[in-house]
Order: sequence, then structure tokens, then C-alpha cells
Amino acid sequence: MPIARLQPWVLFGGVLLAFLAGIINATGFLGVQHQGITHLTGTTTMLGIAVAERDFTNIGHFALLIGAFMAGCAASGAIIRDATLRLGRRYGVVLAVEAMLLLAAVPLLDGGNLAGEYLASAACGLQNAMASTYSGAVLRTTHFSGTLTDLGIFIGHRLRGLPVDGRRVRLLTSLVVSFALGAVAGTLLFGIWRYRALYVPAVATGFAGAAYGIYRHWRLRAELRGKSS
Repeated sequence: MPIARLQPWVLFGGVLLAFLAGIINATGFLGVQHQGITHLTGTTTMLGIAVAERDFTNIGHFALLIGAFMAGCAASGAIIRDATLRLGRRYGVVLAVEAMLLLAAVPLLDGGNLAGEYLASAACGLQNAMASTYSGAVLRTTHFSGTLTDLGIFIGHRLRGLPVDGRRVRLLTSLVVSFALGAVAGTLLFGIWRYRALYVPAVATGFAGAAYGIYRHWRLRAELRGKSS
């Protein structure tokens, strides 16, 4: 289903979350373990390598990373209880939990405690599951293999003269560019603050969650007043 109407809050929210995920992932790559924490493709590959090499320490580590990400996705599903992106859902709660996980991860990572990576991975799972779909378009804000695949398909369609949904192309392109810019920002911040660079996405998601919570409360009150009048 094509995106019939690209609402500004969808574009702004997706771009912001992708930018923050870029910061988080750059921090993970530049940290002690030198691995991404916003997606599971590389982590699953490294788990397979560890199994083949009978490296039981890393088997446990990578399995916990994957489990933490999935736990974050499960928590998001339990809180929002819907796979479709729509105003009025409890996104503020998810963003607040993500912020708390990132805040808790910083001192652990500073102290060399791998539990910090698990908390950050869970935070990314929360975020990625929160914005699942919008008008038939899959929105992923922490990894972009599928997004780039879709963009490549659109390019192929255009080359063959087939119709392309321009709004969807702009949305997906904006997400990829924002993630890349977040990685640039994360690299610069990590050079100055080390793992404390994660305070930036933590504070940003915390404020976004609070703002959305206020908006949702105002909207619900407005709806109740409309029904009672």
C-alpha cells in the first residue's frame, strides 16, 4: 500500500530516531567491543562464529545481546499493543523507558561492564519495534538493509519507467541520511565524551517521550470533552 499522505510528525519522528540510533551505533563500534548494537545481523554472525570456534564466553555475550534486543522489542509490543504506527499510542512510555536504559548503560560502559551493552541493545529493540509500519511502509530506525533494498527496487522501477511512490522514497532516503549523520555526530561525541555520548540520545528520547505524553494526554482530554458536549 503506498503512502497516501506523509504526515509531518511521521517524518520528523523517524528522522530524529534514526539520527539518535546513528549516535548509539557509532558509540558501540568505537567502544571496547567494536561492534554495532542497533541491529542483529553482525551480532548473529559473530554468534555463529563463536559457536563454530567453541568460544563459550562470546557465545554467552552475543546470545545476551540478541536476547536483550528481542526483550526490548517484546516490551515495546506489550506497551503499545499494535504493530501500526498511529497517533494516540503509548509511544511516550516507550521513549521514556529507552531513555532510562541508555542513562543506566553509560556508567556501566564507562566501567567496562558489558551489561551496559545489553541495556543499550534493549533500548534499540524498544525503539525499532515502536515504529513498525506506516501505511504499508516498513519503518526501521536502527538498521537499513531493508530500507536500502527498497530504495534499490525503486531505482530499478524508475529505470524501467514504472511508477514510484515519491513520498515513500523521500521518507526512506531521509531515514538513511539521518542515520549516517547520527553516526558522524556519534563519532565526534565519542572522541570528546567517550560513552557519555549516549547521554545525548538518552536526553533526546526522554524529552521526546515527555512531549508526546503531554500531547497524548491533551488529545485524550479533548476527545472526552467532545464526547461529553
